[in-house]
Amino acid sequence: MYKALIIDDEKPVQIAIQKLGNWSYYGIEPPQLAVNGRDALQAMREFHPDLVFVDMNMPVMDGVSFLQAASEEFPDSQYIVVSGYDQFSYAQQALHYGACEYLLKPVEEDALNSAIEKAILRLNPDASFQDPKESGQREISPDEAVSIIKEYIDSHYCQNIKITMFSEKYYFSTDYLTRLFRNKYGFTIYEYVLKLRMERAKELLADQDNKIIDIAGRLGYADNHYFSKAFRTYYHISPSQYRKEYLSIASTPAPDDKRSKES
Repeated sequence: MYKALIIDDEKPVQIAIQKLGNWSYYGIEPPQLAVNGRDALQAMREFHPDLVFVDMNMPVMDGVSFLQAASEEFPDSQYIVVSGYDQFSYAQQALHYGACEYLLKPVEEDALNSAIEKAILRLNPDASFQDPKESGQREISPDEAVSIIKEYIDSHYCQNIKITMFSEKYYFSTDYLTRLFRNKYGFTIYEYVLKLRMERAKELLADQDNKIIDIAGRLGYADNHYFSKAFRTYYHISPSQYRKEYLSIASTPAPDDKRSKES
């Protein structure tokens, strides 16, 4: 099997790459971790990874310095940059030192796995990939699938989520997954996504500096009208009216405050 190394000082990014990568499908062992370029070079000398995921902004040794050193010492490894900087100069430097792909944070599952496949095919142009279900590896249980789906939604509810994403990945029908999810959490998958969006909407509306049109975009709605309609249907009040009532209540002194002023 192939070996992989994730270099990033941000724990959430490490976790995201670990969870979103289809490692078994591509014949890759669970990735090893490093938090800076210097530690990563030492790790590479110990277990010689085939794929290396590199953050550009790291302490001790940044991504550019790491790529320069690593590409000289390990020219056969494939490097995938995962960066929070959408700057041409960074991408240019990464490609100069042999990076095969430049991904932006937050990491998206499709883009990540496309980069992984590209790297594997560079290592072995004749590589073929076999589904874990067909290769006899452990199948995920329905309960595990539902738990993973909830974790994914908790972090990605502002994105366009479709049940088919999960049914195709875990080989269960959409109706079956919906029923399992509702039995375990009391909501269908779409109801749970809406619940998280609406709860977050209230939090954002409480700050009058957040424009409603911007809130709609942050929560994954195509336009302000669609967001307002969803909010009104859910809470039986428009976003603007909710904000008005919330701010009115928040600015009203408590009874104890009134008495203290009168005295």
